[in-house]
Amino acid sequence: MSKSIIIHEQGGPEVLKIEDVKVGSPGPTEIKVKNSAIGLNFIDTYHRSGLYKIKLPSGLGMEGAGVVEELGSEVKTLSKGDRVAYSSMPLGSYSEVRCIPEKIAVKIPDGVSDEVAASVMTKGLTTHYLLFKVYKAKAGETILFHAAAGGVGQVFCQWAKSIGCRIIGTVGADSKIDIAKKNGCDFVINYNKENFDKKVLEITENKGIGVVYDGVGKSTFEKSINCLKPMGMMISFGNASGALNPIDVRRHIQPKSLFFTRPGLADYGASRNALEEGSSLLFEQIKFGKIKVEIYKKYALSDVKSAHKDLEERKIIGPAVLIPNE
Repeated sequence: MSKSIIIHEQGGPEVLKIEDVKVGSPGPTEIKVKNSAIGLNFIDTYHRSGLYKIKLPSGLGMEGAGVVEELGSEVKTLSKGDRVAYSSMPLGSYSEVRCIPEKIAVKIPDGVSDEVAASVMTKGLTTHYLLFKVYKAKAGETILFHAAAGGVGQVFCQWAKSIGCRIIGTVGADSKIDIAKKNGCDFVINYNKENFDKKVLEITENKGIGVVYDGVGKSTFEKSINCLKPMGMMISFGNASGALNPIDVRRHIQPKSLFFTRPGLADYGASRNALEEGSSLLFEQIKFGKIKVEIYKKYALSDVKSAHKDLEERKIIGPAVLIPNE
């Protein structure tokens, strides 16, 4: 039996239940993994709350790392005892032991811990597709990233800085300014105290910027549009402040011939090639110190309600993990 977090209804943290779940042998193309660390991501709260509808009852979590305990009969790329990390559907990483498809797992290289791998897979793969697939940011280019001190923001800003970008980051509190600067931001704006659109135009001498990376959502959309120069791109990849209202194309897009996209890892990271490319580059950045990952907080799996409450109250200001068997 495996201790797993199961939800039977969508709602607040109170719907998270820890239950004993029987884990059988893996199917032909599956592996059985004993998790040593489980990544916490804001998207987990969307699955739990109902913002993203899922079939119930359901496990929760997409990201984890651990050791392969058993192989399916057709598994060819992995071996028993391998350390692996994963970040993909199906949901269910909030568990001690689980079976997952071989195709979503990658080996963790020496020099990268299970906890770091579990905490950074989703954030790192998200950063990879944002920087290199959705919009190919260039050295010397000025870009805007919202929530620069958050989980994705810390990885993104370090990676963007390593390729030579000039980064304007926003944060929601003065206490997060130093975190954003530490991770590579050249300018940091507290969007709760300043009109960040006016500040961005001031920094760019009224030229505007070519791209906005926005995981905040509803509260930052309008001013983000103001920051963009003609033919710029608005990349909305999260809803931390709430889902966007319907977009008025004539008002928001047409006046500057803007591009708008709502990308997701489920599409940009869907293929095996994309997973291997993204994870390989991510682990390389970590091993060579270009991306430094410091685990902000560890929670016991049984303390998952507190973890979700802290996520939604923006108390987690760095990578965080759930630890089974604690």
